[in-house]
Amino acid sequence: MSVPLIRWDAPGPYTVAFSTRLGGVSEGSFESLNLGRRTRDNPENVDENRRRLCASVGVEPELLALNRQVHGTTVNRAEPGDRTKDGDGLWTDEAGVPMLAFSADCLPIAVVRVNSSPGLALLHAGRLGLLAGIVQAGASALDGRLAAIVGPGIGPCCYEVGEDILAAYRARFGSDVVRGRNLDLWTAAERVLDEAGVDAVERLDVCTACNADRFFSHRRDGALTGRQGVIGFVA
Repeated sequence: MSVPLIRWDAPGPYTVAFSTRLGGVSEGSFESLNLGRRTRDNPENVDENRRRLCASVGVEPELLALNRQVHGTTVNRAEPGDRTKDGDGLWTDEAGVPMLAFSADCLPIAVVRVNSSPGLALLHAGRLGLLAGIVQAGASALDGRLAAIVGPGIGPCCYEVGEDILAAYRARFGSDVVRGRNLDLWTAAERVLDEAGVDAVERLDVCTACNADRFFSHRRDGALTGRQGVIGFVA
């Protein structure tokens, strides 16, 4: 069964798509296409959701590479079917190796290499990762001329944080990433992608917290919520 996806027309031989919360089998707080949180949702439902996502982009679920995300800066080379490593990024230059990065307010980011041998990185970038250097690590793993897209994540409309975080972001990215007590992760991500040498950056500017009918949101719903994500592979 096909699930709704937001597809990126990436410059090169790539399939990259962002999932929503729609089209799956999970119930309750995890309704319906929860791709993560197997320890809280029914694991069989999560497996079926992942199978549906993989079928929608034409890959085998057994080959899907995942990280155990920890809000860090490690970008692992994807190995088909490997789900054992801690990290917040995956990259590959091999055709047909599907990767998935989860999100539920943090930004899912895809970076591709253009005008040379193919390469793709998928990143989970929250406020900690953006400051620590997850984007730079993803760009460095690929090297070369790059393009990127910033997927659905919590927007400056909804992301109120403490003064310590605001101060860190002002110092690192400039005062315009702060709006009152709210933080603009979208602009911070675009800025750091530019700094990392990414030539072309697209932004979806879709807020996960505003759109309860389409996306999971940890800030809106608390700990008992699901995960959407970005899936991709070199075609």
